[in-house]
Amino acid sequence: MRTGAPAIGAARAAWFLDFDGTLVEIARTPGEVRVDTEVLDMVRELERASGGAVALISGRRIEDIDRLFAPLHLPVAGQHGAERRGASGRLHRYPARGIGAMRATLRAWVESRPGLLLEYKGSTLAVHYRQVPELAAPLGAFMRELVARTNGRYCLQGGKKVFEIRPAGLDKGAAVLEFMREPPFVGRMPVFVGDDITDESAFAAVLGLGGTAVKVGDGDSIAPWRLQGVADVHAWIRASIAAGSAEAEAG
Repeated sequence: MRTGAPAIGAARAAWFLDFDGTLVEIARTPGEVRVDTEVLDMVRELERASGGAVALISGRRIEDIDRLFAPLHLPVAGQHGAERRGASGRLHRYPARGIGAMRATLRAWVESRPGLLLEYKGSTLAVHYRQVPELAAPLGAFMRELVARTNGRYCLQGGKKVFEIRPAGLDKGAAVLEFMREPPFVGRMPVFVGDDITDESAFAAVLGLGGTAVKVGDGDSIAPWRLQGVADVHAWIRASIAAGSAEAEAG
């Protein structure tokens, strides 16, 4: 893996961007994250330069992404692909069977252990242990036990100080492949930028289509390129917008 990704002409790529830890810094809790005007303007300019071929791929719910990025209304995959909205505005949602019972069981376990934060997103359940890292092992074991009772319908995904139960077979990579079958993404070179283990399936998807992937921060990854942090991502995106403008002027 090489550090310092080269700029990519924005107009020829299909852009898939993770959110937390990629476009914005990770906060103490998900609710504390804000998107400032500079980030909004940058994403808006990338959308314009790429002809609308920009999608956000996040573990958050689509409604949360829309609220954070208002007034932008971008193609987006939420809950690691359990819900997806294409450029046409059509919304696809995975039916979440049996998650209510898991939610009730998990809530009782979490509420008896201060410092844990349970997020119910509709099709997925996430428990953040950033404030109590010593609970990582027992939390993971308990959530694995819950998943084992679902007969393969759900799986457990680890992340940065979080465990998440999500529908099996749905991940960020599958969401990227769906987008790449639709305009304006189809026929372009796919690019995925992300910081977490949950982004590895998306890295594999874009590399399999002849695209490229950028890992943000430390850690092993199949991505061929690495950027050190959020500020580097912003600089790289702006450089790619500028490169696209230069390519257009050159004809």
